[in-house]
Amino acid sequence: MSQHVNTSHTKSRVNINKFFKFLFIFATALAMLFLAALFYRIVSQGMGYVSIDFLKNFPAPYIEEAGLFAGIMGSIFMMAITAPVSIIIGVSTALYLEEYAKQNKFTRFIQINVQNLAGVPSIVFGLLGLTFFVYILGFGYTLIAGALTMSLLVLPVIVVSSQEAIRSVPLEIREASIGMGATKWQTIWRIVLPAAIPGIITGSILALSRAIGETAPLIIVGAATAIYSIPDSFMSKYTVMPIQIYSWTARPQAEWQFVAAAGIIVLLILLLCMNAIAVWIRNKFQNRY
Repeated sequence: MSQHVNTSHTKSRVNINKFFKFLFIFATALAMLFLAALFYRIVSQGMGYVSIDFLKNFPAPYIEEAGLFAGIMGSIFMMAITAPVSIIIGVSTALYLEEYAKQNKFTRFIQINVQNLAGVPSIVFGLLGLTFFVYILGFGYTLIAGALTMSLLVLPVIVVSSQEAIRSVPLEIREASIGMGATKWQTIWRIVLPAAIPGIITGSILALSRAIGETAPLIIVGAATAIYSIPDSFMSKYTVMPIQIYSWTARPQAEWQFVAAAGIIVLLILLLCMNAIAVWIRNKFQNRY
C-alpha cells in the first residue's frame, strides 16, 4: 500500500515537472516568435532606406533627402552629459549606502524608495524635469535640461546595480585590507571599487541603453522633432533618434513609415553595440577575485 502511494506521488511530481517544462518552452517560443516577427517587419521595411546619405543627412520634407544625422549627434551629445552625471551620483550614492550609512530603518527606507523609483513610469520623470530644470532653474527646452532629465531616469537603476556590485565583493578582502593597515577609503578605492567595476559598468551601460531609446520624457522637456544643425553648447536646441523616428511615424504618407523603420534599425544597432560592450566587460572581469 505504502509502495503504491509513493509510486503515485512520484508520477504526480513528474507530470507536474513536465507541465511546467512545456509551459516555459511555450512561453519562450512565443516571445521569440513575436520578436522575430517584429525584427523581420522592421528589416524588410527599412533596410532599403539605410545608406550613407541617410546617416549624414539632416531632416528634410522629401523622403529621398531625409536623414538621421541630427538625431544621431543629439543622442551622442545627450549621452555625453547623462553618462558622467548619472554614474558619478549613482555610484557615490551606492558607496554611501553600502559602506558608510548605518543599517537602520532610515537607511532601509531610502533603499526601498530608490528601488521603487526604478519602476516609476518615464513620463513622471519627464514632468519632474519640466518643472525643476526647465521652469525652476530656467534652462528652457535645451540640451542640458533633457540630459539632466534622462540622468534622473536612469539614476535609480545605476544606484541599485552599483549596490549589488559593491555588496558582492567578499568581506574577507575588505578585512584583509584593513588588517594590513589600510584606511576605509583606501580599502574602498583600491580594493572594493576595482572588484565592483564590472558590475557597476554593466548596470550603467544597460541603464544608458534604456535612456537612449526613451521618448516620453524628452517630448515633455521639449526635444525638437526637426533640427537642421547639431548642438554647439549645453543651451542649444536638440533632437534625438527616438524623437525623430516618432515624428516620421506620425506623418500621413505611408512611405515615411519605411524611413522610420530605417531609423529604428540604426537605433537597434547602436543599442546592440552598447549591450555587447556591457557583456564583454562582465565576461572579462567577473572572475577577477
